[in-house]
Amino acid sequence: MTILEIRVRRDSIEIANVDMRGATASDPVDEMKYVVVTGGVLSGLGKGVTASSIGVLLKSAGLRVTAVKIDPYLNSDAGTMSPFEHGEVFVLDDGGEVDLDLGNYERFLDVSLTKENNITTGKVYDNVIQKERRGDYLGKTVQVIPHITNEIQDWIERVAHTPSDGNGKSPDACVIELGGTVGDIESAPFVEALRQFQFRVGQENVCFVHVSLIPVMGPVGEQKTKPTQHTVKDLRGLGINPHMLVCRSKSALVDETRQKISAFCHVAPEAVVSAHDVSNIYQVPIMLDSQGVTRMLSERFGFQLKERREMLENWKEMADHVDSLESAEEIHIAVAGKYTDLADSYLSVIKALQHASFKVNRKLVIDWIESSDLDDDSKESDSDSYDSAWDLLRSADGILVPGGFGIRGIEGKIKAAEYARLNDVPYLGVCLGLQVATIEFCRNVLGLEGANSTEFEEGAEHQAVIFMPEISKTHMGGTMRLGTRPTPFLVEDCKIRRLYGGSDHVDERHRHRYEVNPELIDEIEDSGLVYVGKDETGERCEIMELNDHPYFVGTQFHPEFKSRPDKPSPPFLGLLMAASGMEV
Repeated sequence: MTILEIRVRRDSIEIANVDMRGATASDPVDEMKYVVVTGGVLSGLGKGVTASSIGVLLKSAGLRVTAVKIDPYLNSDAGTMSPFEHGEVFVLDDGGEVDLDLGNYERFLDVSLTKENNITTGKVYDNVIQKERRGDYLGKTVQVIPHITNEIQDWIERVAHTPSDGNGKSPDACVIELGGTVGDIESAPFVEALRQFQFRVGQENVCFVHVSLIPVMGPVGEQKTKPTQHTVKDLRGLGINPHMLVCRSKSALVDETRQKISAFCHVAPEAVVSAHDVSNIYQVPIMLDSQGVTRMLSERFGFQLKERREMLENWKEMADHVDSLESAEEIHIAVAGKYTDLADSYLSVIKALQHASFKVNRKLVIDWIESSDLDDDSKESDSDSYDSAWDLLRSADGILVPGGFGIRGIEGKIKAAEYARLNDVPYLGVCLGLQVATIEFCRNVLGLEGANSTEFEEGAEHQAVIFMPEISKTHMGGTMRLGTRPTPFLVEDCKIRRLYGGSDHVDERHRHRYEVNPELIDEIEDSGLVYVGKDETGERCEIMELNDHPYFVGTQFHPEFKSRPDKPSPPFLGLLMAASGMEV
């Protein structure tokens, strides 16, 4: 099998194909292997990063890897959930609106997942009810056990065998993350399903990994094991015996703590793994591997572990490169949004900016600006916030307006686009960011006073942005223009096309209900704001670029979703290059 090897160099990042399986390349494992990651004590311990990191280790050993995220909420998907409630909605190639952890899986493993890789209680119950309505259960009483638990198991097994790395071959291993905390009422059917699942597929083919918390109390900094003891007791009481404990702590576990956890939690001392704070997220797989996690997985699953794993060596090189940027020259990117107090709302945007900073060898500093603070109204109501926001904007090397919905802060986003245009500051507008740049241009260059989006002003005299006719006005979930769609380039040469390697089209992921008004396009383009990429019909605007500007780019799609540590998103890379003074 060939996998993608990450090679980070000082000036470039390249992808190479390397054979990682040696003599056993054709069949590293006999049967599908499953790693189930659960969490205890409290949420937010990093189960997603742990699961992604274990996936990296399995992939470095030569296995084809996929991932499943289980979210025990009744929503069908994350599409209608508030960013304050759930963080960002991550969009997949097939239009799935899913949990942000699937973004971690895609970025770490360089795979493309589907909406089926995100299992929710809502999806499971909907499937079971549909089967009951069709008569599939032959008149039997439909119950949580066995019908719900069987549906969960069937779903996992089906998705686990679906190719995800682009080569069309079935995966060798599937990493399953159970969201929430063991003991939650809503997760109980999934815990039971996973307990049964080990017997369905063979206990030798399943490895349970439990993530727990080791708090430090008192002035002496003693590591406390009781929370972990209790959560493991709860898990074992539900019929699942963890094979490995990943213990989150600020500092590395001391030997006394490890031995105590081992004695009371029925795991070997070497299977008590310290997941302490590290310098950057890409060091986590290295930290886990250094404690023998890959070796323990190989012993449990029966695959041969090569002495040298080039992928992991190059992953470490990348992680160390990220550390080295701490002493590099800073580059300040101002992000004008409305959820700036919750970074998870813009997680993929942050990652895309970071990936681009790795390539340009700069230390990224994101200056978060609540866009409403840039508005003239804020000048009167909160002058300190207004002055602070404008100081950040004026001192930025580049400006980014991310996607979003709703009227709050919209005039501030328009002000940010105007400032970037007038002062030759590199600008990237994503989705709504493209739309506000268009509104600003219509108002201040075309002289269309009061130009606006129908999202914010239904009866605007000059409708620069309009509701797309095919979109439902009554149903919110899954009704937007979603997923990967081709965008042909309409010009022979432009900055954004060069960043995409000169290709004739790009395939990027979408999530929007509004578009630039087709009736204004000719007038806008005649004045210098050119839509260099449109959809297959040639009518819907996808990529804009301002003539005679160092970098003023907008995309209707969301390029951040396909950014990778070794393959930064081209629009984000262009922003960082221009902000660094490089020619784009």
